[in-house]
Amino acid sequence: MAKTYTAKDITVLEGLEPVRKRPAMYIGSTDVRGLHHLAWEVLDNAVDEALNGFCTDIKMVIENDGGITVTDNGRGIPVDIHPKTKRPAIETILCTLHAGGKFDHGAYKSSGGLHGVGASVVNALSEVFIATVWRDGYEWAQEFSRGKPKGNLKKGKPSKAHGTEIYFKPDSAIFSKTHYNFKTIVGVAESKAFLNKGLKITVADKLGDEKAVTFKYENGIKDYIARIVQGVSLVNPEPFYFEKEDEFKVECAMHWTTATDTEIHSYANSINTTDGGTHELAVRSGLTKAVRAYAERKNLIPKNIKAIAPEDVYEGLYGIVSVLIKNPQFQGQTKEKLNNPEISSPIESSVKNGCEAYLLANPTMADAVVKRVLLAAEARLASRAAKDSVTRKLSSLKLNLPGKLADCSSNKVEDTELFIVEGDSAGGSAKMARDRKTQAVLSLRGKILNVEQVASLERIQANNEIKNLLATLGCGVGQHMDVNKLRYGRVILMTDADVDGAHISVLLLTFIYRYMPELINKGHVFLAMPPLYRIEAGKEVFYAMDEMEKEKILAKLNGRKYDVGRFKGLGEMNPETLKETTMNPKSRSLMKVQVLDHKATNDVFERLMGKDPKPRFLFIKERAEFAELDI
Repeated sequence: MAKTYTAKDITVLEGLEPVRKRPAMYIGSTDVRGLHHLAWEVLDNAVDEALNGFCTDIKMVIENDGGITVTDNGRGIPVDIHPKTKRPAIETILCTLHAGGKFDHGAYKSSGGLHGVGASVVNALSEVFIATVWRDGYEWAQEFSRGKPKGNLKKGKPSKAHGTEIYFKPDSAIFSKTHYNFKTIVGVAESKAFLNKGLKITVADKLGDEKAVTFKYENGIKDYIARIVQGVSLVNPEPFYFEKEDEFKVECAMHWTTATDTEIHSYANSINTTDGGTHELAVRSGLTKAVRAYAERKNLIPKNIKAIAPEDVYEGLYGIVSVLIKNPQFQGQTKEKLNNPEISSPIESSVKNGCEAYLLANPTMADAVVKRVLLAAEARLASRAAKDSVTRKLSSLKLNLPGKLADCSSNKVEDTELFIVEGDSAGGSAKMARDRKTQAVLSLRGKILNVEQVASLERIQANNEIKNLLATLGCGVGQHMDVNKLRYGRVILMTDADVDGAHISVLLLTFIYRYMPELINKGHVFLAMPPLYRIEAGKEVFYAMDEMEKEKILAKLNGRKYDVGRFKGLGEMNPETLKETTMNPKSRSLMKVQVLDHKATNDVFERLMGKDPKPRFLFIKERAEFAELDI
């Protein structure tokens, strides 16, 4: 490292260089999630045209070469000369960060893109990027590569059509994997169609053998909520539906169910805000106040329940929340959370009034909803009483804990985490690498029982490894499970970074999903991300999660001498390496386990882990071309 630090040490990245230098800042990651984010950016631009009333038809195609084409019949990206850059507007938009028509509201009343970086980021991270536009009486086209024009904008044949077509092929030098998942794209495309009444979206796959699908929903999120609650027992057969438009538009559809989890899908300008935000919180608050007001007016609250808590109202609530606003303030470029405080109070008030009117107009159904909420309140109070009556005494508790558990010393559940590993070797390394105060390690012996193929919970609980796991977690199983008695704040599945490790993780997740779902619903379950390779180049050390990431690192070493080592398992890592890469909260990465679509998740577990081998064979056959063999 140089001892001096002067102006010549300052690097200035121009144009789209920052995107290629630090792509994760713009798309979240360079794994499969980041790869698909490119497709969402282009799709969202087309949907923005629909949001503002200029587009009725969108087509999305996975091409033979693995690229993506998105076509819309909107206004078409402008092609006239930009007064500041003196270049065509389309080139300015696609080659410049923070350039676009969504900063004021002359061109767009509302939009999912607001930073002016979406299309340019996709351009920067693509080997090939071709924009074709139909407007002003002609067809126009311009080609780019890695964020730079390969030629000038070309004026083509006369055309009366209008719209934009974007083709892009992701850069294999940036992404470890460049294969798009058809079903993932179909799922997102369908949600966009649900959120935009009457918008037609077609998805086709020329690379695989999937049949093209078309979505168009005239009832919007009413159709969406009907899809989400399929197979779930409903308290209110007809959903509570609310829509209001003033300075902004809010729309929501809700069902109370007999389930114990909560599933709310929130959107801002058709962007899925997976972490919620002010719009979702405002709707939740409005619903809580409406249910409380109705129950109090009808004198339905028993004396043993002093007040209805928000979590009582949320339990079993399935819903959709969608807002359209002029200036969405998303948290980060990947837009997982909405932070617009000015919409909170109006949404809360509107939803409260709307829900209260709905309850009063449907008294029989309303009484059923309140009864469902009061049952949740009674369960909450009973759980709290049980929790308050038990003191966590480690000295006596350890008498009933499995011998394979190396427990932590902290009594603060929220600060603790349990690492579940396979085998004594991995367990030994993990025990030496852990923080003894907050981190516990449970070693399992071999692969646990595949519970998907076992009908009896009694037989499942007789399995020795599952018995040890349940004793360690301490929160019960099945109908007797109480997540409030969980002994650790995080449950981390830490298996080897190979096929066997993945299989063990799936077996554990199958058991948790089927018999301890609240661990996932309450955000307690995580997957550790140990590396598969260690690469030494001089004094530098790199770690790679898989084969593709290894090849990417080697490509960047540019002929330097290096040594590549492959970890056969966690037990082969020395404790210092395991701590640095996988266990230390300051340097590790964890993947949180979440269920975004219960029906799809249920189908996956049935298909991969069920008794019938045919669905597994078809699953493997469909993906064999893209599989990475671990041999």
